[in-house]
Amino acid sequence: MRAEPRTDPRALLAELWQTGVDAVRGDRCVAAALARLGTNRPDCIIAVGKAAGAMAIAAYRCFGPDIPGLVVSKYGHLDDIALPPVAEVIETAHPMPDAGSLAAGQRLIEMVEGLTADSHLLFLVSGGASSLAEAPVDGLTLDDVAADNARLLSQGLDIHAMNRHRITRSRIKGGKLLARFAGARVTVMAVSDVEGDDIGIIGSGLGAVPAALAARSETHIIASNAIARTTIADAAKDAGLTVQANAEALYADVETAADRIAKAINAPGLYIFGGEPTVVLPDAPGRGGRNQALALLLAQHLQNTPGVTALVAGTDGTDGPTGDAGGFADHMLWGAGAADALARADAGTYLAAHDALFTCGPTGTNVMDIALVLVEPTP
Repeated sequence: MRAEPRTDPRALLAELWQTGVDAVRGDRCVAAALARLGTNRPDCIIAVGKAAGAMAIAAYRCFGPDIPGLVVSKYGHLDDIALPPVAEVIETAHPMPDAGSLAAGQRLIEMVEGLTADSHLLFLVSGGASSLAEAPVDGLTLDDVAADNARLLSQGLDIHAMNRHRITRSRIKGGKLLARFAGARVTVMAVSDVEGDDIGIIGSGLGAVPAALAARSETHIIASNAIARTTIADAAKDAGLTVQANAEALYADVETAADRIAKAINAPGLYIFGGEPTVVLPDAPGRGGRNQALALLLAQHLQNTPGVTALVAGTDGTDGPTGDAGGFADHMLWGAGAADALARADAGTYLAAHDALFTCGPTGTNVMDIALVLVEPTP
């Protein structure tokens, strides 16, 4: 970390954000967990979620390239990951499921049900799995699932409420997938993208182990928002910054989250916030996601506050249906058209026009969102 990087606040925030994200990368966390736990060689590796590729490659590096497996992830999130030929790969859509999501759900069922009585399954799950793999209950079609997802996403519900609903309409979520496992042992490792790090909520409980399962089981949360934020705080202190706040405080609608952050800023230093805000969408939303909306809302609060720069971004490297992770904000960003962009859920277009988008590409993890605010000392 640079000793005195404050001349470029955006670069500093991006560097700190990336440091936190790197600490919870799927490959790094799986490798560390396997070594720490002394996990025995599995007979099958299944990975589902936005971090699935990174998590799976760590397992293959540890145990060798000849273990049958299935890796399900978002389009583009496996481009730079060289999985062995024995690993079947399915890329599907997020946040809206597509036909590939149903194909992935069916293959998950087939893989789990096909394992022998003495088998050991290593199941790796991360956020995004709810959309990436689905097997709807009888009578529901892909159109039904997609319409349901669109309705849930537009209503501003938190992830707990959405996933509780999704579980009722799925044959694999909420522990129903691993209920089909008739082997001897299952080891679940999860990168958490939910408040409370509940395996029953991550990926709508795709990796949840039902209480009645006869197999030996163990579940480990190996990465979380808290770990990323702590890493950022440590890096900031090493850079000579005062960490004024480090809190998982973004569980609110984006307007409330922006107001909460603005009220917390009261002294020079770095403010770190984590979590996952919600946003209510109009019928025809524009470009952007919750992080881009939150960045623009922060800009509204910062109009008369020079010397303050913010970065809000999703740790998976994407924000909503876009390829951007989030956006920057400062006292110069808010202007004509900003309020209209927010009303149309089109913050991304406004941020792009003002050179304020933050784009980093897929990160190999997904631990919700991180907002960083740097308050520089008054000259």
